[in-house]
Amino acid sequence: MALRSLFRLGLASTAMVSGAGAAVIASSDDPPTAFKLCASVPLRLFRVSLTAASIAFDYEYSLMGLPEGSSERSKVKHEVHIRGARRLEELCFKNGGIYIKLGQHLGQLEYLIPQEYVEILRESMLNKCPVSSYEQVCEVVKNELGELPNKIFKDFDPVPVASASLAQVHVAHDHDGNKLAVKVQHIHMTDSAAADYATVELIVNTLHQFFPSFDYRWLIDEVRDSLPKELDFLVEAKNSVKCMDNFRKLSPRIADYVYAPRVYWNLSTSKLLTMEYIEGAQINDLKGIRGLGLRPVDVANLLSRTFAEMMFRHGFVHCDPHEANLLVRPHPSSKNGIFGKRKPQLILLDHGLYKELDVSTRTNYAALWKALVFADANGIKENCVKLGAGDDLYPLFAGILTMRPWERVIDPAVDHLVMRGSDGDHSELQMYASQYFPEITELLRRLPRVILLMLKTNDCLRAVNNSLLQRSSLESFLIIGRVSSEAVIEAKLLQNKSFLRYVSAWLEELSLEARMLVMRIALWIFQLRRTLAL
Repeated sequence: MALRSLFRLGLASTAMVSGAGAAVIASSDDPPTAFKLCASVPLRLFRVSLTAASIAFDYEYSLMGLPEGSSERSKVKHEVHIRGARRLEELCFKNGGIYIKLGQHLGQLEYLIPQEYVEILRESMLNKCPVSSYEQVCEVVKNELGELPNKIFKDFDPVPVASASLAQVHVAHDHDGNKLAVKVQHIHMTDSAAADYATVELIVNTLHQFFPSFDYRWLIDEVRDSLPKELDFLVEAKNSVKCMDNFRKLSPRIADYVYAPRVYWNLSTSKLLTMEYIEGAQINDLKGIRGLGLRPVDVANLLSRTFAEMMFRHGFVHCDPHEANLLVRPHPSSKNGIFGKRKPQLILLDHGLYKELDVSTRTNYAALWKALVFADANGIKENCVKLGAGDDLYPLFAGILTMRPWERVIDPAVDHLVMRGSDGDHSELQMYASQYFPEITELLRRLPRVILLMLKTNDCLRAVNNSLLQRSSLESFLIIGRVSSEAVIEAKLLQNKSFLRYVSAWLEELSLEARMLVMRIALWIFQLRRTLAL
């Protein structure tokens, strides 16, 4: 039944995407090329249907007759997961563009899909993206700036230093000798993206009709909103400027430790973005970070503080902070400390995907994280409900945010949110995907889309933090607790600036400082015990 449904889906979808293709061709600046691209949509659609059918067939027949809970079934399921992930990986690379973007997003959903999919998609979708030829790059540069690269730049390296789902980056120098990073959109990406989006939307909606528990429509809604912005590099440039302005105005204490490359506006368009080239280590490159005289723990703390400020104070959040979009370098003005270590500066790249949180959502989200860090069960429930989780699913929402079961979330121990041991970590993470899939799907349907992006950001940051420290960090949770608490106090002052409100805020700040002092002492004891146990 499932396989017949998938094949019917392929036939129906092939017919129904024709209208979307016609619309793309009519609105394209290059109708012949757009026609060629849209003509390939049925082939890509056929690949989707075939991949879905082969994955479903593999699960159905490989697990047939194997008892639930048996070691043999677990072993076979692990192997099927790997084969399914590899098939999905191959599909994303063959179809390209928006499919790679979706694969990247799926690779962050640790709480929803099996770990095998997470590991394979996260690794390949970030590091093995297809590369446009130099001839295609030259065509884009000429269309956007009027001349070939060798006429505009003093030199232009034809081999890209990085490639992603939507674009690739080349190193160049301008005629003043400045080293530049030139981000060039993959050719005809705008034309193919519209038709591919219509195809994927149809597939997801039809799959939901056949299999109601499969409800990823929220993901399609998000792509519909974000993809046009990500394809407009001038939006990305403006986001980077706004981000830096927010740090200078709202977070001056760390503004000097967060940096975005300067944009060369005269050499930038909607499909080509020219920025200063920044030397630095990728944030998961521990050897490179130590080689720069930096401590990974300092980098992890700066990362946590940076994104806590964005989420709880600015309300303007970089929502794609995976390892390829984060560099670190020594702060340009810092000197070596007593032990030869320097202070880090975090470099934020790829500003295409940002989300704005309105004041109410930002304040409730800050209050929720404050309650999570301080194990305040009533505060967790109150703010989960305010954000849309409901009275029935708020423990699950708290569990997804922290990747801890409810009893650990409300445990008063100072390290209640810290993962203990890598094997136990993976079992905790996957517990949600295997046992609560229908409930998670319902929760994702209820939550506002901006909160869904916060979940994605949270997942990215967790992965980066774990790669930096090889464990989860109690210090990071303390930083989140402080910044979220301060943001809640500031929000209350903005609502009511009376004398009594100021006194109340002052008392809350004193209470926060006392609480943080106790937790830091507990952290010191916790670290001492761990050191002595080694």
